[in-house]
Amino acid sequence: QVQLVESGGGLVQAGGSMRLSCAASGVPFGTYAVAWFRQAPGKEREFVARIRRPDNTYYADFVKGRFTISRDNGENTVYLQMNSLRPEDTAVYYCAARSGVGVRTTAADYDYWGQGTQVTVSS
Repeated sequence: QVQLVESGGGLVQAGGSMRLSCAASGVPFGTYAVAWFRQAPGKEREFVARIRRPDNTYYADFVKGRFTISRDNGENTVYLQMNSLRPEDTAVYYCAARSGVGVRTTAADYDYWGQGTQVTVSS
């Protein structure tokens, strides 16, 4: 069983930066793929970024060049560095993990979820 805890959310002005963390416990974390999703009020949960190995990352088009996903297996933590934030990035951000292979961008494909952290970008 994997437990995930997100942190690092808050309020930032448009154009600013923020780093989210996802700390994992419960199993050896290094072989799991980890993704970030987000959900804005009244909208579906959407895929943001995913990592398995440090050289194996995948991003949604709307965050390419602005967000970077990384992981520190020694610390059992995955990060999402968010730069050039926009008001439309405002959402609850969730990390999720799965043990299967292949790139998956659908929430239903992920087995474990954190509780989410709120990110608010003011204009």
